[in-house]
Amino acid sequence: MIPGGESTTIGKLAAHYGIIEKLRERSAAGMPVWGTCGGAIFIARDVPLHPHPLAELMDLTVERNAFGRQVDSFEADLDVPALGARPFHAIFIRAPRIARVGPDVEVLATLDDGSIVAAKQGRLLATAFHPELTGDPRFHELFLGFGAG
Repeated sequence: MIPGGESTTIGKLAAHYGIIEKLRERSAAGMPVWGTCGGAIFIARDVPLHPHPLAELMDLTVERNAFGRQVDSFEADLDVPALGARPFHAIFIRAPRIARVGPDVEVLATLDDGSIVAAKQGRLLATAFHPELTGDPRFHELFLGFGAG
């Protein structure tokens, strides 16, 4: 799990401590990885105008702070077929948006305007929101179902 937070700090610390290459190796060997919000930015292959280190695990282009500043944070009910028929109540805090997905990436959820906010690629998961802030365990259960490689 790579939690939300400041993606610049996550990348700088991961590079400083040699974590990026180890994370890439473990992910390539089948270890599941989930990035939420800032973590989703960190695992994306492309983040325009982001000069700091990225793990570049998922074939995604992610736009930082795509919905505005902290005061523009919001909540939304998402249709996530992979989680069943009941909507998932998502909390977006200075959230990114997934602007592009590669051919091997499955879009799991979008907002009403079509913005991609959750995606899966093999054992990799990216969410632009914070499932850990809800009482709904379904995204966590989905991730646990990826198993360890």
